[in-house]
Amino acid sequence: MDMPSKRRTLAAQAAARGPLPEVPVELLDQLVKGPMTPTEVQDLFLSLQKAVIERAMSAEMNLHLGYRPGEPKPEGQTNERNGASGKTVLTERGAVRVELPRDRDGSFEPILIPRHERRFTGFDDKIIAMYARGMSVREIQGFIAESYGTQVSPDFISPVTDEVMAETIAWQSRPLEPMYPVVFFDALRVKIRGDGVVSNKAVYLALGIQSDGQRDVLGLWVEQTEGAKFWLKVFNDLKTRGCQDILIAVVDGLKGLAEAIHTVYPRTTVQTCIVHLIRNSLDYAGWKDRKLIAQALRPIYTAVSEETARGALQAFAAGPWGAKYPSIVQSWQRAWEHVTPFFAFPPEVRRVIYTTNAIESLNMQMRKIIKTRGHFPTDEAAIKRLWLALRNVLAKSVRSTFDWKRAMNQFAILFDERFMLARG
Repeated sequence: MDMPSKRRTLAAQAAARGPLPEVPVELLDQLVKGPMTPTEVQDLFLSLQKAVIERAMSAEMNLHLGYRPGEPKPEGQTNERNGASGKTVLTERGAVRVELPRDRDGSFEPILIPRHERRFTGFDDKIIAMYARGMSVREIQGFIAESYGTQVSPDFISPVTDEVMAETIAWQSRPLEPMYPVVFFDALRVKIRGDGVVSNKAVYLALGIQSDGQRDVLGLWVEQTEGAKFWLKVFNDLKTRGCQDILIAVVDGLKGLAEAIHTVYPRTTVQTCIVHLIRNSLDYAGWKDRKLIAQALRPIYTAVSEETARGALQAFAAGPWGAKYPSIVQSWQRAWEHVTPFFAFPPEVRRVIYTTNAIESLNMQMRKIIKTRGHFPTDEAAIKRLWLALRNVLAKSVRSTFDWKRAMNQFAILFDERFMLARG
């Protein structure tokens, strides 16, 4: 992120927080009596934080008991203050020792710092942010020790990250829109340990384009191998959660997907991602030939009709590149059934379904996590990490799909009541 963008982000965060309470000048004059070193400023902040926490906890106790220190107890009240107990709390500025009030019968349940809690508000978010960026528990331990001068155990960190799984499960089972004009399906490989052996598994991601053009990640699924049985489970899951129709499914030649989607959504058009097909074609070619081959393939996917496209493919096959790289021709021929729907759509819709680039920016974030971790201990650990990476991306501002208004009008004409009824 460049500096201007970062400044805008920080400014937006400050604006969202709202104005901070004013600190009396007299108090500042008492606290700051001259130049201060960074260490002195840090100690002052910790002292203030300690004082504010203890005062806020005392106010909680007042509310719990129904009277302030020195005031008479309410009639019939038997519970009363019972001194204080020391507790070390980890804050965003370091560890601080605070004295927390106790009551006689032990019924006080503090809100600011709950019982058995040793992290002050906001610190869990820092742990989760580090975890989301691929840091291991050991690495987070080291960061906390270096940044806050405090040693913490894995038992301190793990419960925070474990809470993410509950959030992930809730997200994975949330209700969906009744119709998505376009859903992109893509997969990436991760290494997951099971029964003492590390094996490659596929993590599948579904990115839906809503009727207003906004993106929505519909779910993450982990599977050892792909196939019609697995994809049937995915689509049944989507339908159970409320998605009753998908107009166009854009795929990367995923085996068994077309059959499975037509079982659950018989009217869905399955479209092969053209850019993926081009990339797969270039994998067969030598490095020096790739640019020229990409130019030679262009007449195929930019053709105005299926008939013209088929003629362009035949011309490529009969030309020098087809003779040198017959595997490229075969890859297009194998995928042709799910390439041809592309040519029936107007340019506005073609631009939307041309590529799964919309989903690849999400995958890029997840690949960073995969590369950092090497392998995951369980499926749940992989899903948890990847969901956090997704959440970071989705928390940022999301643009509508390119020129969606024009594409939306085309969808309304092409799919008529299927598109309009779902929009209400």
